[in-house]
Amino acid sequence: MSLEKNDDIVHIEGDGTSHPIDAEEVQRLGDLLDAARKATESEHKMTVWQAVKRYPKASAWSIAISFGVVMEGFDVVLLGNFYAYPEFQRTFGVLQPSGDYQIPAPWQAGLSNASACGSIIGLMLNGYLAERIGYRYTMIASLAWLACFIFLFFFAKSLGMLVAAEVLCGIPWGILQTLTTSYASEVAPLALRGFLTTWVNACWGIGQLLSVGILRGLLSKTYLGQWGWRIPYALQWIWPVPLILVSIFAPESPWWLVRKGRIDEARQSLARLTSRTVSGQTDDFDIDQTVAMMQHTNLLERRLYAGASYIDCFKGVNLRRTEISVGCWAVQVLSGVALPGSAYFLQSAGLPTKDAFTLTMCNLSINIFGVMIAWALMGWGIGRRSLYLYGCFAMNIVLWIVGGIGFIGTEASLWAIGGLLLGWQIGYQFTLGTVCFSLITEFPSRRLLIKTVNIGRAAYNLTNIIFGSFTPFMINPSAWDWGTKASSRDNCQTAFFAAGMNTLALIWIYFRLPEPSGLSYAEIDKLFEERIPARQFQKHRVVAVEAEDVGVVEAKHP
Repeated sequence: MSLEKNDDIVHIEGDGTSHPIDAEEVQRLGDLLDAARKATESEHKMTVWQAVKRYPKASAWSIAISFGVVMEGFDVVLLGNFYAYPEFQRTFGVLQPSGDYQIPAPWQAGLSNASACGSIIGLMLNGYLAERIGYRYTMIASLAWLACFIFLFFFAKSLGMLVAAEVLCGIPWGILQTLTTSYASEVAPLALRGFLTTWVNACWGIGQLLSVGILRGLLSKTYLGQWGWRIPYALQWIWPVPLILVSIFAPESPWWLVRKGRIDEARQSLARLTSRTVSGQTDDFDIDQTVAMMQHTNLLERRLYAGASYIDCFKGVNLRRTEISVGCWAVQVLSGVALPGSAYFLQSAGLPTKDAFTLTMCNLSINIFGVMIAWALMGWGIGRRSLYLYGCFAMNIVLWIVGGIGFIGTEASLWAIGGLLLGWQIGYQFTLGTVCFSLITEFPSRRLLIKTVNIGRAAYNLTNIIFGSFTPFMINPSAWDWGTKASSRDNCQTAFFAAGMNTLALIWIYFRLPEPSGLSYAEIDKLFEERIPARQFQKHRVVAVEAEDVGVVEAKHP
């Protein structure tokens, strides 16, 4: 579509106001549209290997920044597995009639929920901080805060002190949970978008595996006493300094710079992310055209959605986009993920402590390989919606079988349950566990990306709080004891309950989750604007770039 100057052409601003445009502005907008159109076509043609060669620095910086989640995964998984750690149980637990020590279920719920509450605060703060001061400075501030309050964990004398530490450290954890994923989505080209965002899940696995591996190694060091659980907390101080250095030298997101109107800086940032200079041009790739595509998408979203506040996430079609972000996160919890990854659950099921930690390590190591499997499947053209849907269905079947085997109650059946949960974990990691990190960054508008992802993750933490409030009672032998031992039929209820929740998640995925693979951010914007049903996203075609996208429309005169 071409633009011509006449008295009927007006420019619609983001706040809804309009003004006539002169010939110079018409030419500028026309050039912007042409450049955006060429960049969009170039991104659609770019293969994965071409993207890797063209954006090697973007890949490297994204991978490095995502290691912030390694730290968060290391920290968060400690507590859940400390419940099964003998020295931790003796320090903070209550002596049971059996002679064992157990952390009371109310305290388990309180400790688990404390970090989730802190994370929710951090997520809401991230929505303002990252959008105001940028990704880099927000991450630096979060890491510095975390380094200070790790002292509370290390010197903890009571469960109350641990609760305070969980809340205060949960704030930067909440920021790291989404900041890394949002950054990856904004430095990656279309062909690498799914790979770099899902790498964040591998970082979770690395952190969790390191955490459980250290605990497993310390199990036999009984002479360490309380140092057996204080040393893992002290090891958290390894992470902040190198991650702060990475954040200092990393380029800022060019999308964020475009949203702030800092176009020249966006070009410079994009040059640092690619193998080209600012003025360089090879084949059909041009940095100016790529920046123009970002400007075009930003202007399109200003026309569609005037505001960029948390309230705007719940207005118009943004409500649906926010629902999808919330749903993608919530499905992870509803799928039953708390059971296979918990050494405490396996210990409660009757496995010896060392075996429980060994199986947990196997489960978490699958996290890393699951990401690689997901990459292979996405590379073969399998959609992210398909991976979510069929993965959830397979996990649903496994949970029903686990509940059924729980009636047997023999040692062999316990190992069978462990094996099935290992298989469950494999399915989870290359579907829900990995693909979620890509989906939650693709559906929000760019102007509301950080806030929408934060709302979704906050809903995830809220769901964890709800389930975390009664899950310890289901598993804890001093409470409801809904384990998988067959001392009574009630002991099989944990797996059946998880299967029921998983079924609800499966229904939501089928009816509400669209397929974003191969779609540019501007195309996704238009599909939502046209209110295309979830199952029709790949079938409905939209024009990538039009004059109306930047707010230029013909005025309707009587």
